[in-house]
Amino acid sequence: MDARVKKKNRSLVFGLRRQQLLRLVLTLVLYTAAAPLLYILAQLLYSLFIWQEYDLIYRLAHWFADRTAILALGYIGLGYTAIFLHYFSQSFSYLEEVLEGAESIYEDDGELISFSSPALSQIETQMNQLKLTLRNNQRAAQEAEKRKTELVAYLAHDLKTPITSVIGYLSLLQDEPQISQEMRTRYVNISLEKARRLDELINEFFEITRFNLSSISLEYSRVNLTRMLEQLVFEFRPMLTEKNLTCRLDAPADVILYCDPDKLQRVFDNLLRNAVGYSYPDTEIVISLSVDASAAHLLFENQGMTIPAEKLSRIFEQFYRLDSSRTTASGGAGLGLAIAKEIVELHHGRISASSEDEKIRFAVDLPLK
Repeated sequence: MDARVKKKNRSLVFGLRRQQLLRLVLTLVLYTAAAPLLYILAQLLYSLFIWQEYDLIYRLAHWFADRTAILALGYIGLGYTAIFLHYFSQSFSYLEEVLEGAESIYEDDGELISFSSPALSQIETQMNQLKLTLRNNQRAAQEAEKRKTELVAYLAHDLKTPITSVIGYLSLLQDEPQISQEMRTRYVNISLEKARRLDELINEFFEITRFNLSSISLEYSRVNLTRMLEQLVFEFRPMLTEKNLTCRLDAPADVILYCDPDKLQRVFDNLLRNAVGYSYPDTEIVISLSVDASAAHLLFENQGMTIPAEKLSRIFEQFYRLDSSRTTASGGAGLGLAIAKEIVELHHGRISASSEDEKIRFAVDLPLK
């Protein structure tokens, strides 16, 4: 449990205990003060009249006067006992309400917890917040599991296509030894392309397994961020050329960052790959880097179809893909941005996405130290 949550829980319990103690002390003080006040009031009323020895009130007054000490002890003893029993039973009543509320936290009945005791209002609020958080987490986990199951099914289905193509073209090469060199080269190229796609799909399976079964750990070192981005743009040239895209890097020279270079390379690779995949042909992708006293600020910007707000809010979720079609030919497992977000946050940074006027932007802020 988070330290802040524990601190808040202790504060609520301490506040309730203090409130009960104050109420107990106040009740005892009022009850104790009531005895002499009633005694004085009775004496004043008694002195207003002249009583005879045979009057009932006269005899009762003398009877009480002869037993003042015993009656006072009885008043205090019985009263204090009743008060302590009342507050003791009230504490158990609070405990019963809290236990009943705790049982309903895990019930997905759509109803909020409601305590009859006003003193438990703060605990009621916190338990309702916990119930809503658990409900949201459960639904998010169910949705993620559903998307993952569907994605695995789609990937398994898509594995058949490249395998069938590879087998088909290799069979043609085997069955037709007299085939022309041009056709042979064409078949080999197609087989190689399909084999590479098959390799990508298999890597998607490994990606899902790694993300679910292992946590990401960082190995820090000093790296020239500017050089890293330059190398990234160079490596993406074939992919950029295929879609007739250009990529421009605006960055100051030799920006040094203390980070895990391999993990950040993966972040930038995912962001640029997304930019290429969702860019209009014949447009420019711009990567901007700026630095202030404490952080490096990166911006990946491309021209493409505006992402709706409802999709933009979920873009960093596990297994969520902007392209919801069954084919995975134009998209990955929907893990790239989720992993990128985790890596950036492990570096104590922040990543965000925005889209408007047919422009898509991903901003990454990374502390320099």
